[in-house]
Amino acid sequence: MPSHLPGIASGRLSPDEYAANFLDIHPPLDHHQAVVEADRCYFCYDAPCVKACPTSIDIPLFIRQIMTDNPIGSAETILSQNILGGMCARVCPTETLCEEACVREEAEGKPVKIGLLQRYATDVLMDERGEQPFERADSTGKRVAVVGAGPAGLAAAHRLAMHGHDVVIYDAREKAGGLNEYGIAAYKAPDDFAQKEVDFVLSIGGITVEHGKAIGRDVSLSDLRNSYDAVFLGMGLAGVNALGLENEDLDGIADAVDYIADLRQATDLSTLPVGARVVVVGGGMTAIDVAVQSKRLGAKDVTLVYRRGQEKMGASGYEQDLAQTDGVVIRHNAKPKSLVTEAGRVTGIEFEETLEDGGRLVGTGVTFTLPADTVFKAIGQTLVPAALNGSAETIALDGGKIRVDDERRTTLPGVWAGGDCAATGEDLTVAAVADGRIAAESIHRALSSVAA
Repeated sequence: MPSHLPGIASGRLSPDEYAANFLDIHPPLDHHQAVVEADRCYFCYDAPCVKACPTSIDIPLFIRQIMTDNPIGSAETILSQNILGGMCARVCPTETLCEEACVREEAEGKPVKIGLLQRYATDVLMDERGEQPFERADSTGKRVAVVGAGPAGLAAAHRLAMHGHDVVIYDAREKAGGLNEYGIAAYKAPDDFAQKEVDFVLSIGGITVEHGKAIGRDVSLSDLRNSYDAVFLGMGLAGVNALGLENEDLDGIADAVDYIADLRQATDLSTLPVGARVVVVGGGMTAIDVAVQSKRLGAKDVTLVYRRGQEKMGASGYEQDLAQTDGVVIRHNAKPKSLVTEAGRVTGIEFEETLEDGGRLVGTGVTFTLPADTVFKAIGQTLVPAALNGSAETIALDGGKIRVDDERRTTLPGVWAGGDCAATGEDLTVAAVADGRIAAESIHRALSSVAA
């Protein structure tokens, strides 16, 4: 973001304020706290929390292992289902998944702190043991290409390596991790945890990462299919939805995902420019993350505007409360109508109030304008289908994403897909990990049957 524009500046806070604003938002439990919290679990038979977890972690078992002072065993229980269990413990919306399903939540409105307990166990294993708890099988001689080093790709690569297959990951960026490295709010995963977890995953062996290699630009799907025994696509969503307004290319308007990536890679937050008056358009987790971080970087006024009602927002209730506690104003039922510009830059944005008519969003004709030094677009990302061109056959899409079956097989033989680029449901880190693991097991079965 250009820092020379009026109203946009870096260094708005003192070093101590930056440090305090980007501390770990969920301080970890110590040993005593973890054991006490674990003791609250009822260890339900047919536990609803397990059903609510996209990776089907045996939650009662790992909590019982913590209670019996076996955090290493607990971590292995977690990681056997979710190799990125450490990051998921930090970023998963547990309040709408396992903790919402917890019987204590229903009974007393205070669920077992499953996310923090999962973090406790995985941190103990990674910090105290540090080594990979899983062994790689003897080499099968089979080679699998994985496109994307995000949660889906890493999960697939790790499980494939466990089965003895050789894996090459192609990733467009300079670092592995995907959204965990570039797209998560800095206060959710401080201390370079994303890269520590990547190193942990890769330590199983048999996995090579080719950085700066984007599908459609540096490698083609057709070439990968010809060179490898199987291909897994987990490259996420590279496109950003536009607002559809005139002058969207002017200074003062930016993609939220790009700004968050810049923030995550900044070694000195005081050098990162931020507007005094920030408007965020969107209602999902990315919108909340860029709004809260703008405020924590020193923006004076931050307003998030969503086109529908509060109940339709993609961000969880907890995230919305966090934003408002930080001073972010959230306005509902308004859609962007036009950008206000002056001297080649954006100075504000006009909105039209909306209502739902039989499920259809319509404008009311009532408008209002918010002054802004910066407008962030956070209305979703899209797959760039052109990146998949070059194959002799066309890969089928479903709703703008790659169509897959229950085993994450695409319509192209020998090609699987998962994560945000695939039409599998929720766009969550934990769901992407589940996709990667499911696809890897399917790939392993397919390669094993060929070998037989």
